[in-house]
Amino acid sequence: MSSAASPPSPAARLRGLKPDWLSDPKVWRTEILGGLVVALALIPEAISFSIIAGVDPAIGLFASFTMAVTISLVGGRRAMISAATGAVALVIAPMNREHGLGYLVATVILAGVFQIALGALGVARLMRFVPRSVMTGFVNALAILVFMAQVPEMHDVPWAVYPLLVGGLALMVLFPKVTKVVPAPLVSIAVLTAVTVAAGIAVPTVGGKGELPSSLPVPGLPDVPFTMDTLTTVAPYALAMALVGLMESLMTAKLVDDITDTRSSKTRESIGQGIANIVTGFFGGMGGCAMIGQTMINVKVSGARTRLSTFLAGSFLMVLCIAFGPIVSDIPMAALVAVMVMVSFATFDWHSVAPRTLKRMPAGETAVMVITVAVVVASHNLAVGVVVGCLTAMVVFARRVAHLAEVTPVTGPDDGTVVYRVTGELFFASSNDLVGRFRYTTDPDRVVIDLSAAHIWDASSVAALDAIETKYRQRGKAVEITGLNVPSAHLHGRLTGELTG
Repeated sequence: MSSAASPPSPAARLRGLKPDWLSDPKVWRTEILGGLVVALALIPEAISFSIIAGVDPAIGLFASFTMAVTISLVGGRRAMISAATGAVALVIAPMNREHGLGYLVATVILAGVFQIALGALGVARLMRFVPRSVMTGFVNALAILVFMAQVPEMHDVPWAVYPLLVGGLALMVLFPKVTKVVPAPLVSIAVLTAVTVAAGIAVPTVGGKGELPSSLPVPGLPDVPFTMDTLTTVAPYALAMALVGLMESLMTAKLVDDITDTRSSKTRESIGQGIANIVTGFFGGMGGCAMIGQTMINVKVSGARTRLSTFLAGSFLMVLCIAFGPIVSDIPMAALVAVMVMVSFATFDWHSVAPRTLKRMPAGETAVMVITVAVVVASHNLAVGVVVGCLTAMVVFARRVAHLAEVTPVTGPDDGTVVYRVTGELFFASSNDLVGRFRYTTDPDRVVIDLSAAHIWDASSVAALDAIETKYRQRGKAVEITGLNVPSAHLHGRLTGELTG
């Protein structure tokens, strides 16, 4: 007689709870190297965003450290990088300029509170209303912005920058054909740094962007009076930062979902972004959100897929600044520019602008994509472009669906009756001209409106049907509405006769 299977031992249960990277050396190596490449790319970006916000470079670097480390623990999207960003810097720069650093830090903390509240209220569910054409426009605009951000580093610089840039791009294209064990961007950065230092080539370096911090950030409260006056001053900026940060983070999370063919909790991501900003504020950072360029380096170029790479990106950032500051300062900007140019090229959806695709794609879809790209590039704000793109897509959709509503008179059961068959979706755009589709004067005394092939979506459609009945009644004719499906009948029964005085 066979004995019953024994329950798993505590050690076996613990092994079952281990993340994949703890037991797979290949994953471990990919995550570590991916985090290191991202950390190197974060340093000049964080310094640049600090300048935009009008704060010391250390403030941006501290924010990138605390955002990345915190979001790796509480965020919803694995392998996504959050740090100080240009979008957030633009929103909070006026606060720092007009009221000082203490108010900026208070804004970051309150923005985090708003993001937690919005996440708990389900704002992440709004992502389902972002159409594919807007998402494509978002991706293409992102690639253009990443490239445009590198242009100043290629303008009015020593001639040696250009061969270094070409050499960095060549290394990233050719090195993966030799081996993919080490990320090509890391090899490119190391080789170009070694060449410039050994040959004594004078080119712009990371150190030229600003002084790196020499110690870890210390937690503390913002230096502001805790009064209602302070709250009313900070709240508008905090809400704007919360919305911009969530929009950019959720769009980036959705993009990574598509690239990795995995799903993530957008609600958890929203709340996680809020927690990360609160932590960042208490450590004196300038706040942030998901970084699209660095996320693409981590996910698409390095192949990272776990929270370890995000955690290490923030950790390596501080280690590089504090322990290896002099070495990091010698990295030529040409090496990092080459990495970002390669990222922009890989991020752009070239299939979306191929002549064959444009020929087959409906004109409205293409228009939405182009408008999204144009607004993002013009405003340098991904959130504004996505909102305008979504509004444009709604208008295009409404116009398209509105034309599908048809009114067709058919033969009635007798000479004293006419039947109108209405087909399509009835809502504000399609029902506006519904009233003019009937022959009020010449129709017989009994009119039947058959809605079995239609659906009523809003009060505008009920008001239009009421107007039709009124026009017939004024001429002494009876109207019968038939064929309503259950939702349409419920809406019509609740609103008919109640929409006019």
